[in-house]
Amino acid sequence: MNMYQFFEQTVSQYPDTLFLVRENVTFAQFVDVIRARATFLHKSGIAAGDVVGVLSHNIPEFISTIFAIWYLGGTVLMLDTNLTPFEYDNMTKIVGCKFVCAQKSFFYDAKDFKFIDIESKAKDIDNDLDSYPLEANDVAILSFTSGSTGAPKVVPLTHFNLIEGANAYEDFNEWIKPNTIMYGFLPLYHVFGFATGVLAPLHYGLGVLLQPSVNPKAIMQDFQQYRPHTIPAVPRLWEIFRNKIIDNIKAQKKWWIVSFVMRNQKWLKKIGLAKFVKKVQQPILDVFGGRASLLIAGGAATKPEVERFYENLGLTFVQGYGMTETVGPVCCSRPVKKRVPFAFGAPIGCNECEIRDKDENGIGVLWVRGHQIFGGYKDNADANAELFDERGFFNTGDMVFIDKNGEYHFAGRKKLVIVLDSGKNVYPDELEALYAEIPGVKNVAVFEHKINNKTVVYAVFSVEQDMTIDKLSIAITKQNVKIAPYKWVTHFAMTTDDLPVTSTQKVKHHVVRQNLIDGKYPDKHE
Repeated sequence: MNMYQFFEQTVSQYPDTLFLVRENVTFAQFVDVIRARATFLHKSGIAAGDVVGVLSHNIPEFISTIFAIWYLGGTVLMLDTNLTPFEYDNMTKIVGCKFVCAQKSFFYDAKDFKFIDIESKAKDIDNDLDSYPLEANDVAILSFTSGSTGAPKVVPLTHFNLIEGANAYEDFNEWIKPNTIMYGFLPLYHVFGFATGVLAPLHYGLGVLLQPSVNPKAIMQDFQQYRPHTIPAVPRLWEIFRNKIIDNIKAQKKWWIVSFVMRNQKWLKKIGLAKFVKKVQQPILDVFGGRASLLIAGGAATKPEVERFYENLGLTFVQGYGMTETVGPVCCSRPVKKRVPFAFGAPIGCNECEIRDKDENGIGVLWVRGHQIFGGYKDNADANAELFDERGFFNTGDMVFIDKNGEYHFAGRKKLVIVLDSGKNVYPDELEALYAEIPGVKNVAVFEHKINNKTVVYAVFSVEQDMTIDKLSIAITKQNVKIAPYKWVTHFAMTTDDLPVTSTQKVKHHVVRQNLIDGKYPDKHE
Protein backbone atom coordinates (compact mmCIF):
# COMPACT_ATOMS: atom_id res chain seq x y z
CA MET A 1 0.00 0.00 0.00
CA ASN A 2 1.20 3.54 -0.76
CA MET A 3 0.19 6.73 1.00
CA TYR A 4 -2.60 7.61 -1.43
CA GLN A 5 -4.09 4.14 -1.00
CA PHE A 6 -3.70 4.56 2.76
CA PHE A 7 -5.74 7.75 2.49
CA GLU A 8 -8.41 5.92 0.48
CA GLN A 9 -8.57 3.31 3.24
CA THR A 10 -9.29 6.04 5.78
CA VAL A 11 -11.96 7.50 3.49
CA SER A 12 -13.73 4.12 3.34
CA GLN A 13 -13.88 4.06 7.16
CA TYR A 14 -14.68 7.72 7.85
CA PRO A 15 -16.18 9.20 4.65
CA ASP A 16 -18.33 11.86 6.34
CA THR A 17 -15.90 12.75 9.12
CA LEU A 18 -14.35 16.23 8.94
CA PHE A 19 -10.72 16.05 7.88
CA LEU A 20 -10.00 19.77 7.45
CA VAL A 21 -11.90 21.31 10.34
CA ARG A 22 -11.54 25.02 9.59
CA GLU A 23 -12.41 24.47 5.92
CA ASN A 24 -15.30 22.08 6.72
CA VAL A 25 -14.00 19.41 4.32
CA THR A 26 -14.71 15.71 4.94
CA PHE A 27 -12.36 12.84 4.10
CA ALA A 28 -14.55 11.87 1.15
CA GLN A 29 -14.60 15.44 -0.19
CA PHE A 30 -10.84 15.69 0.12
CA VAL A 31 -10.42 12.92 -2.47
CA ASP A 32 -11.72 15.29 -5.15
CA VAL A 33 -9.47 18.04 -3.80
CA ILE A 34 -6.45 15.76 -4.28
CA ARG A 35 -7.51 14.67 -7.76
CA ALA A 36 -8.09 18.27 -8.85
CA ARG A 37 -4.68 19.26 -7.51
CA ALA A 38 -3.12 16.27 -9.30
CA THR A 39 -4.75 17.35 -12.56
CA PHE A 40 -3.36 20.86 -12.13
CA LEU A 41 0.16 19.61 -11.33
CA HIS A 42 0.07 17.15 -14.23
CA LYS A 43 -0.77 20.02 -16.61
CA SER A 44 2.14 21.96 -15.04
CA GLY A 45 4.55 19.25 -16.21
CA ILE A 46 4.92 17.02 -13.15
CA ALA A 47 5.10 13.29 -13.91
CA ALA A 48 5.94 9.98 -12.29
CA GLY A 49 9.48 9.82 -10.94
CA ASP A 50 9.82 13.58 -10.39
CA VAL A 51 11.09 15.02 -7.12
CA VAL A 52 8.81 17.94 -6.25
CA GLY A 53 9.57 20.41 -3.48
CA VAL A 54 6.85 21.71 -1.14
CA LEU A 55 7.53 25.08 0.49
CA SER A 56 4.58 26.36 2.45
CA HIS A 57 3.14 27.16 5.83
CA ASN A 58 0.33 25.02 7.27
CA ILE A 59 -2.41 25.55 4.71
CA PRO A 60 -4.80 22.94 3.20
CA GLU A 61 -2.90 23.09 -0.11
CA PHE A 62 0.18 21.70 1.64
CA ILE A 63 -1.62 18.42 2.33
CA SER A 64 -3.51 18.24 -0.97
CA THR A 65 -0.26 18.91 -2.86
CA ILE A 66 1.79 16.14 -1.24
CA PHE A 67 -1.00 13.64 -1.89
CA ALA A 68 -1.34 14.90 -5.47
CA ILE A 69 2.40 14.39 -5.99
CA TRP A 70 2.07 10.82 -4.77
CA TYR A 71 -1.05 10.38 -6.94
CA LEU A 72 1.13 11.27 -9.94
CA GLY A 73 3.94 8.93 -8.84
CA GLY A 74 6.34 11.61 -7.60
CA THR A 75 8.48 12.09 -4.51
CA VAL A 76 7.99 14.99 -2.10
CA LEU A 77 10.95 17.14 -1.01
CA MET A 78 10.06 18.79 2.31
CA LEU A 79 11.48 22.32 2.50
CA ASP A 80 11.88 24.27 5.72
CA THR A 81 10.21 27.70 5.47
CA ASN A 82 13.00 29.32 7.52
CA LEU A 83 15.84 28.87 5.03
CA THR A 84 17.38 31.08 2.35
CA PRO A 85 17.29 30.92 -1.47
CA PHE A 86 20.93 29.80 -1.38
CA GLU A 87 19.94 26.82 0.76
CA TYR A 88 16.89 25.99 -1.38
CA ASP A 89 19.06 26.08 -4.51
CA ASN A 90 21.53 23.71 -2.90
CA MET A 91 18.89 21.28 -1.62
CA THR A 92 16.96 21.05 -4.87
CA LYS A 93 20.18 20.55 -6.83
CA ILE A 94 21.35 17.71 -4.60
CA VAL A 95 18.15 15.68 -5.10
CA GLY A 96 17.44 16.70 -8.71
CA CYS A 97 14.28 18.65 -7.95
CA LYS A 98 12.91 20.58 -10.97
CA PHE A 99 9.61 21.83 -9.48
CA VAL A 100 8.81 23.53 -6.17
CA CYS A 101 5.19 24.08 -5.12
CA ALA A 102 5.32 27.14 -2.88
CA GLN A 103 3.37 30.08 -1.59
CA LYS A 104 4.14 33.17 -3.63
CA SER A 105 5.86 34.85 -0.69
CA PHE A 106 8.69 32.32 -1.12
CA PHE A 107 9.19 32.87 -4.86
CA TYR A 108 12.54 34.16 -6.10
CA ASP A 109 14.54 34.02 -9.32
CA ALA A 110 15.48 30.32 -9.24
CA LYS A 111 17.55 29.05 -12.16
CA ASP A 112 17.50 25.27 -11.71
CA PHE A 113 13.84 24.65 -10.90
CA LYS A 114 10.39 26.05 -11.61
CA PHE A 115 8.14 27.53 -8.94
CA ILE A 116 4.46 26.54 -8.99
CA ASP A 117 1.96 28.56 -6.97
CA ILE A 118 0.72 26.06 -4.38
CA GLU A 119 -2.41 28.17 -3.82
CA SER A 120 -3.49 28.22 -7.46
CA LYS A 121 -7.14 27.26 -7.84
CA ALA A 122 -7.57 23.65 -8.89
CA LYS A 123 -11.16 22.58 -9.60
CA ASP A 124 -11.04 20.58 -12.84
CA ILE A 125 -10.56 16.81 -12.58
CA ASP A 126 -9.16 14.71 -15.40
CA ASN A 127 -11.10 11.45 -15.05
CA ASP A 128 -8.63 9.71 -17.33
CA LEU A 129 -5.77 10.48 -14.93
CA ASP A 130 -5.46 7.47 -12.61
CA SER A 131 -3.34 7.23 -9.50
CA TYR A 132 0.15 5.92 -10.21
CA PRO A 133 0.82 2.41 -8.79
CA LEU A 134 3.60 3.32 -6.39
CA GLU A 135 4.99 0.48 -4.29
CA ALA A 136 5.25 0.45 -0.51
CA ASN A 137 9.05 0.63 -0.65
CA ASP A 138 9.16 3.57 -3.09
CA VAL A 139 10.47 6.80 -1.55
CA ALA A 140 7.61 9.08 -0.48
CA ILE A 141 9.47 11.94 1.20
CA LEU A 142 12.98 13.39 1.16
CA SER A 143 14.09 15.54 4.10
CA PHE A 144 17.39 17.21 4.88
CA THR A 145 18.96 16.77 8.28
CA SER A 146 22.22 18.08 9.78
CA GLY A 147 22.12 21.19 7.62
CA SER A 148 21.21 22.18 4.09
CA THR A 149 24.58 23.18 2.67
CA GLY A 150 28.02 21.62 2.43
CA ALA A 151 27.62 17.84 2.70
CA PRO A 152 24.20 17.38 4.32
CA LYS A 153 22.44 14.11 5.00
CA VAL A 154 19.27 13.46 3.00
CA VAL A 155 16.68 11.19 4.62
CA PRO A 156 14.48 9.13 2.26
CA LEU A 157 11.30 7.85 3.88
CA THR A 158 9.27 5.24 2.04
CA HIS A 159 5.48 4.90 1.88
CA PHE A 160 5.90 1.85 4.12
CA ASN A 161 7.84 3.91 6.68
CA LEU A 162 5.13 6.58 6.78
CA ILE A 163 2.24 4.13 7.06
CA GLU A 164 3.98 2.25 9.86
CA GLY A 165 4.58 5.60 11.57
CA ALA A 166 0.82 6.18 11.41
CA ASN A 167 0.07 2.69 12.70
CA ALA A 168 2.35 3.26 15.70
CA TYR A 169 -0.20 5.80 16.93
CA GLU A 170 -2.44 2.87 17.84
CA ASP A 171 -0.63 2.95 21.18
CA PHE A 172 -2.49 6.21 21.89
CA ASN A 173 -5.96 4.71 21.43
CA GLU A 174 -6.79 5.22 25.10
CA TRP A 175 -6.59 8.98 24.62
CA ILE A 176 -7.17 9.64 20.90
CA LYS A 177 -10.61 8.88 19.50
CA PRO A 178 -12.08 9.10 15.96
CA ASN A 179 -14.09 12.23 15.13
CA THR A 180 -12.05 14.39 17.51
CA ILE A 181 -9.80 17.34 16.61
CA MET A 182 -6.00 17.40 16.40
CA TYR A 183 -4.50 20.89 16.52
CA GLY A 184 -2.05 21.45 13.67
CA PHE A 185 0.19 24.43 14.24
CA LEU A 186 3.51 22.55 14.25
CA PRO A 187 5.10 22.98 10.79
CA LEU A 188 4.03 20.15 8.48
CA TYR A 189 7.43 20.09 6.75
CA HIS A 190 8.92 18.91 10.06
CA VAL A 191 8.50 15.25 10.98
CA PHE A 192 6.81 16.02 14.33
CA GLY A 193 4.23 18.26 12.67
CA PHE A 194 3.74 15.80 9.81
CA ALA A 195 3.28 12.85 12.16
CA THR A 196 0.68 14.61 14.31
CA GLY A 197 -0.95 16.69 11.58
CA VAL A 198 -1.20 14.07 8.81
CA LEU A 199 -0.35 10.54 9.93
CA ALA A 200 -2.31 10.45 13.20
CA PRO A 201 -5.48 11.89 11.59
CA LEU A 202 -5.30 9.25 8.84
CA HIS A 203 -4.90 6.45 11.37
CA TYR A 204 -7.76 7.52 13.64
CA GLY A 205 -10.11 9.43 11.35
CA LEU A 206 -9.39 12.71 13.12
CA GLY A 207 -10.08 16.23 12.04
CA VAL A 208 -6.99 18.43 11.78
CA LEU A 209 -7.23 22.13 12.56
CA LEU A 210 -4.42 23.75 10.56
CA GLN A 211 -2.90 26.97 11.81
CA PRO A 212 -0.27 28.58 9.52
CA SER A 213 1.18 30.90 12.16
CA VAL A 214 2.43 30.72 15.73
CA ASN A 215 0.73 33.99 16.64
CA PRO A 216 -0.49 33.54 20.26
CA LYS A 217 -3.66 35.53 19.60
CA ALA A 218 -4.62 33.36 16.61
CA ILE A 219 -3.86 30.18 18.55
CA MET A 220 -5.98 31.26 21.52
CA GLN A 221 -8.85 32.16 19.18
CA ASP A 222 -8.64 28.67 17.69
CA PHE A 223 -8.73 27.09 21.14
CA GLN A 224 -11.90 29.01 22.02
CA GLN A 225 -13.69 28.56 18.69
CA TYR A 226 -12.80 24.97 17.75
CA ARG A 227 -11.91 23.46 21.14
CA PRO A 228 -9.36 20.83 20.01
CA HIS A 229 -9.06 17.54 21.87
CA THR A 230 -5.37 16.76 21.20
CA ILE A 231 -2.66 19.42 21.13
CA PRO A 232 0.95 18.66 20.15
CA ALA A 233 3.66 21.27 20.75
CA VAL A 234 7.37 21.57 21.41
CA PRO A 235 8.31 21.79 25.12
CA ARG A 236 9.24 25.46 24.86
CA LEU A 237 5.68 26.35 23.83
CA TRP A 238 4.21 24.31 26.68
CA GLU A 239 6.48 26.25 29.02
CA ILE A 240 5.36 29.58 27.55
CA PHE A 241 1.67 28.63 27.91
CA ARG A 242 2.28 27.60 31.52
CA ASN A 243 4.13 30.78 32.43
CA LYS A 244 1.46 33.00 30.85
CA ILE A 245 -1.30 31.18 32.73
CA ILE A 246 0.54 31.47 36.05
CA ASP A 247 1.27 35.16 35.49
CA ASN A 248 -2.40 35.86 34.77
CA ILE A 249 -3.52 34.00 37.89
CA LYS A 250 -0.95 35.83 40.02
CA ALA A 251 -2.18 39.15 38.64
CA GLN A 252 -5.63 38.21 39.97
CA LYS A 253 -4.02 37.32 43.34
CA LYS A 254 -5.44 33.79 43.16
CA TRP A 255 -2.27 31.78 42.69
CA TRP A 256 -2.10 30.73 46.34
CA ILE A 257 -5.40 28.86 46.18
CA VAL A 258 -4.90 27.55 42.63
CA SER A 259 -1.41 26.19 43.36
CA PHE A 260 -2.67 24.57 46.58
CA VAL A 261 -5.52 22.81 44.78
CA MET A 262 -3.29 21.67 41.91
CA ARG A 263 -0.71 20.22 44.27
CA ASN A 264 -3.29 18.45 46.42
CA GLN A 265 -6.00 17.59 43.89
CA LYS A 266 -5.91 13.84 44.49
CA TRP A 267 -6.22 14.23 48.26
CA LEU A 268 -8.99 16.82 47.93
CA LYS A 269 -10.98 14.52 45.64
CA LYS A 270 -10.65 11.65 48.13
CA ILE A 271 -12.23 13.73 50.89
CA GLY A 272 -15.19 14.68 48.71
CA LEU A 273 -14.08 18.02 47.27
CA ALA A 274 -13.98 16.96 43.60
CA LYS A 275 -16.43 19.70 42.58
CA PHE A 276 -14.27 22.33 44.27
CA VAL A 277 -11.17 21.02 42.48
CA LYS A 278 -13.00 21.13 39.16
CA LYS A 279 -14.20 24.67 39.82
CA VAL A 280 -10.62 25.83 40.38
CA GLN A 281 -9.19 23.92 37.42
CA GLN A 282 -11.89 24.74 34.86
CA PRO A 283 -10.90 28.37 34.11
CA ILE A 284 -7.40 27.13 33.20
CA LEU A 285 -8.74 24.24 31.13
CA ASP A 286 -10.97 26.72 29.32
CA VAL A 287 -7.84 28.48 28.05
CA PHE A 288 -7.39 25.46 25.75
CA GLY A 289 -11.08 25.36 24.87
CA GLY A 290 -12.23 23.06 27.64
CA ARG A 291 -12.10 19.80 25.63
CA ALA A 292 -8.36 19.14 25.52
CA SER A 293 -7.54 15.74 27.01
CA LEU A 294 -4.15 14.85 25.52
CA LEU A 295 -1.09 17.10 25.28
CA ILE A 296 1.89 15.80 23.32
CA ALA A 297 5.45 17.10 23.64
CA GLY A 298 8.29 16.26 21.28
CA GLY A 299 11.42 17.63 19.67
CA ALA A 300 13.23 18.14 23.00
CA ALA A 301 12.94 17.22 26.68
CA THR A 302 10.20 18.83 28.76
CA LYS A 303 11.00 20.34 32.14
CA PRO A 304 9.48 18.25 34.96
CA GLU A 305 7.73 21.25 36.51
CA VAL A 306 6.05 22.02 33.19
CA GLU A 307 4.82 18.46 32.81
CA ARG A 308 3.57 18.35 36.41
CA PHE A 309 1.64 21.60 35.89
CA TYR A 310 -0.50 20.08 33.14
CA GLU A 311 -0.89 16.74 34.87
CA ASN A 312 -2.13 18.56 37.98
CA LEU A 313 -4.86 20.03 35.79
CA GLY A 314 -6.08 16.51 35.08
CA LEU A 315 -4.68 16.49 31.53
CA THR A 316 -2.76 13.60 30.01
CA PHE A 317 0.74 14.84 29.09
CA VAL A 318 3.00 12.54 27.09
CA GLN A 319 6.57 12.95 25.90
CA GLY A 320 7.59 11.37 22.61
CA TYR A 321 11.02 10.62 21.19
CA GLY A 322 11.84 10.41 17.52
CA MET A 323 13.85 11.79 14.63
CA THR A 324 13.37 12.60 10.97
CA GLU A 325 14.98 9.21 10.32
CA THR A 326 12.28 7.45 12.37
CA VAL A 327 9.13 9.19 11.03
CA GLY A 328 8.58 10.89 14.36
CA PRO A 329 7.97 9.07 17.64
CA VAL A 330 9.40 5.59 18.11
CA CYS A 331 9.06 5.88 21.89
CA CYS A 332 6.44 7.49 24.05
CA SER A 333 5.92 7.93 27.77
CA ARG A 334 3.17 6.09 29.56
CA PRO A 335 1.12 8.60 31.59
CA VAL A 336 0.13 5.94 34.12
CA LYS A 337 3.69 5.70 35.40
CA LYS A 338 5.59 8.01 37.71
CA ARG A 339 8.18 9.74 35.57
CA VAL A 340 11.35 11.66 36.26
CA PRO A 341 13.12 14.40 34.26
CA PHE A 342 13.83 13.61 30.60
CA ALA A 343 11.81 10.36 30.57
CA PHE A 344 10.39 9.59 27.15
CA GLY A 345 8.91 6.19 27.81
CA ALA A 346 9.22 2.94 25.91
CA PRO A 347 9.04 1.81 22.27
CA ILE A 348 5.69 2.03 20.49
CA GLY A 349 4.49 0.19 17.41
CA CYS A 350 6.93 -2.23 15.77
CA ASN A 351 10.02 -0.55 17.21
CA GLU A 352 12.90 -1.93 19.25
CA CYS A 353 15.55 -0.12 21.27
CA GLU A 354 18.99 -1.10 22.58
CA ILE A 355 21.48 0.85 24.70
CA ARG A 356 25.10 0.22 23.79
CA ASP A 357 28.52 1.25 25.11
CA LYS A 358 27.20 2.08 28.58
CA ASP A 359 29.34 4.00 31.04
CA GLU A 360 29.51 3.39 34.80
CA ASN A 361 26.18 5.22 35.24
CA GLY A 362 24.35 3.07 32.71
CA ILE A 363 24.32 5.86 30.12
CA GLY A 364 24.91 4.68 26.57
CA VAL A 365 24.03 5.23 22.93
CA LEU A 366 20.48 4.51 21.78
CA TRP A 367 20.13 2.23 18.76
CA VAL A 368 16.69 1.64 17.21
CA ARG A 369 15.17 -0.80 14.75
CA GLY A 370 11.67 -1.09 13.31
CA HIS A 371 9.32 -0.55 10.41
CA GLN A 372 9.45 3.23 10.79
CA ILE A 373 13.23 3.44 10.56
CA PHE A 374 14.55 4.71 7.24
CA GLY A 375 16.83 2.53 5.13
CA GLY A 376 19.82 4.85 4.99
CA TYR A 377 20.88 8.33 3.88
CA LYS A 378 20.66 9.08 0.18
CA ASP A 379 23.98 8.61 -1.66
CA ASN A 380 25.96 8.45 1.60
CA ALA A 381 27.47 4.97 1.90
CA ASP A 382 30.07 6.05 4.48
CA ALA A 383 27.49 7.42 6.92
CA ASN A 384 25.23 4.40 6.42
CA ALA A 385 28.07 1.96 7.07
CA GLU A 386 28.90 3.81 10.28
CA LEU A 387 25.35 4.23 11.61
CA PHE A 388 23.70 0.90 10.71
CA ASP A 389 24.78 -2.51 12.03
CA GLU A 390 24.39 -5.92 10.44
CA ARG A 391 21.11 -6.50 12.35
CA GLY A 392 19.47 -3.39 10.93
CA PHE A 393 19.76 -1.23 14.05
CA PHE A 394 20.31 2.51 13.56
CA ASN A 395 22.59 4.60 15.79
CA THR A 396 20.57 7.64 16.88
CA GLY A 397 23.58 9.37 18.42
CA ASP A 398 21.52 10.10 21.54
CA MET A 399 22.72 9.21 25.02
CA VAL A 400 20.11 7.53 27.21
CA PHE A 401 19.64 5.26 30.21
CA ILE A 402 16.79 2.99 31.25
CA ASP A 403 15.11 2.62 34.64
CA LYS A 404 13.73 -0.46 36.40
CA ASN A 405 10.30 0.08 34.80
CA GLY A 406 11.69 0.00 31.28
CA GLU A 407 11.38 3.76 30.82
CA TYR A 408 14.08 5.45 28.73
CA HIS A 409 15.59 8.73 29.87
CA PHE A 410 17.39 11.28 27.74
CA ALA A 411 20.94 12.21 28.77
CA GLY A 412 22.07 14.24 25.76
CA ARG A 413 23.31 14.05 22.19
CA LYS A 414 26.48 12.02 21.82
CA LYS A 415 27.92 14.57 19.42
CA LEU A 416 27.31 17.31 22.01
CA VAL A 417 28.74 15.40 24.94
CA ILE A 418 31.59 17.41 26.44
CA VAL A 419 34.67 15.31 27.18
CA LEU A 420 36.87 17.14 29.67
CA ASP A 421 40.63 16.82 29.80
CA SER A 422 40.14 14.57 32.83
CA GLY A 423 38.14 12.16 30.67
CA LYS A 424 34.87 12.91 32.45
CA ASN A 425 31.73 13.39 30.34
CA VAL A 426 29.41 16.36 30.76
CA TYR A 427 25.94 16.35 29.19
CA PRO A 428 24.83 19.84 28.02
CA ASP A 429 21.08 19.06 28.25
CA GLU A 430 21.37 18.46 31.98
CA LEU A 431 23.11 21.80 32.55
CA GLU A 432 20.85 23.76 30.21
CA ALA A 433 17.81 22.60 32.16
CA LEU A 434 19.51 23.64 35.41
CA TYR A 435 20.55 27.13 34.28
CA ALA A 436 17.26 27.78 32.47
CA GLU A 437 15.65 27.96 35.93
CA ILE A 438 17.48 31.24 36.63
CA PRO A 439 15.01 34.17 36.60
CA GLY A 440 15.76 36.47 33.68
CA VAL A 441 17.33 33.72 31.52
CA LYS A 442 15.41 33.21 28.28
CA ASN A 443 17.57 30.43 26.86
CA VAL A 444 21.00 28.90 27.26
CA ALA A 445 23.42 26.87 25.15
CA VAL A 446 26.12 24.76 26.82
CA PHE A 447 28.97 23.32 24.78
CA GLU A 448 32.65 22.37 24.74
CA HIS A 449 35.12 25.23 24.32
CA LYS A 450 38.85 25.83 24.59
CA ILE A 451 40.29 28.48 26.92
CA ASN A 452 44.06 28.68 27.33
CA ASN A 453 44.25 25.35 25.52
CA LYS A 454 42.06 23.71 28.17
CA THR A 455 38.67 22.11 27.48
CA VAL A 456 35.98 23.82 29.54
CA VAL A 457 32.21 23.71 29.89
CA TYR A 458 31.06 26.96 28.31
CA ALA A 459 27.62 28.56 28.26
CA VAL A 460 26.03 31.39 26.32
CA PHE A 461 22.94 32.87 27.95
CA SER A 462 20.12 34.78 26.28
CA VAL A 463 18.81 37.10 29.00
CA GLU A 464 16.24 39.80 29.69
CA GLN A 465 17.25 43.45 29.29
CA ASP A 466 17.72 44.11 33.03
CA MET A 467 20.18 41.25 33.58
CA THR A 468 23.80 42.16 34.28
CA ILE A 469 26.92 40.04 34.04
CA ASP A 470 27.39 40.25 37.83
CA LYS A 471 23.82 39.21 38.63
CA LEU A 472 24.07 36.32 36.21
CA SER A 473 27.41 35.21 37.68
CA ILE A 474 25.91 35.07 41.20
CA ALA A 475 22.89 33.11 39.94
CA ILE A 476 25.09 30.61 38.08
CA THR A 477 27.19 30.07 41.20
CA LYS A 478 24.05 29.26 43.18
CA GLN A 479 23.01 26.70 40.58
CA ASN A 480 26.51 25.21 40.35
CA VAL A 481 26.41 23.98 43.95
CA LYS A 482 23.59 21.61 42.95
CA ILE A 483 25.86 19.53 40.70
CA ALA A 484 29.30 17.92 40.77
CA PRO A 485 32.14 20.48 40.54
CA TYR A 486 33.54 19.09 37.28
CA LYS A 487 30.25 20.05 35.58
CA TRP A 488 30.28 23.66 36.74
CA VAL A 489 29.99 26.49 34.25
CA THR A 490 32.53 29.12 35.23
CA HIS A 491 33.10 30.53 31.74
CA PHE A 492 30.14 32.12 30.04
CA ALA A 493 28.86 34.92 27.83
CA MET A 494 25.50 36.64 27.73
CA THR A 495 23.38 38.46 25.19
CA THR A 496 19.96 40.07 25.15
CA ASP A 497 19.42 38.69 21.64
CA ASP A 498 17.58 35.41 21.14
CA LEU A 499 19.80 32.41 20.50
CA PRO A 500 19.50 30.86 17.02
CA VAL A 501 17.11 27.90 17.07
CA THR A 502 15.67 25.32 14.68
CA SER A 503 12.00 25.08 13.67
CA THR A 504 11.37 22.92 16.75
CA GLN A 505 13.04 25.48 19.03
CA LYS A 506 16.24 23.51 19.57
CA VAL A 507 19.28 25.73 20.05
CA LYS A 508 21.79 25.58 17.20
CA HIS A 509 24.84 24.95 19.37
CA HIS A 510 27.32 25.04 16.49
CA VAL A 511 26.02 28.46 15.40
CA VAL A 512 26.17 29.83 18.96
CA ARG A 513 29.72 28.57 19.37
CA GLN A 514 30.78 30.14 16.07
CA ASN A 515 29.14 33.42 17.12
CA LEU A 516 31.19 33.29 20.31
CA ILE A 517 34.40 32.71 18.36
CA ASP A 518 33.47 35.57 16.02
CA GLY A 519 33.10 37.95 18.96
CA LYS A 520 29.34 38.45 18.69
CA TYR A 521 28.86 37.98 22.45
CA PRO A 522 31.10 40.68 24.00
CA ASP A 523 29.66 40.39 27.53
CA LYS A 524 31.78 37.57 28.88
CA HIS A 525 32.96 36.12 32.19
CA GLU A 526 36.12 34.09 31.63
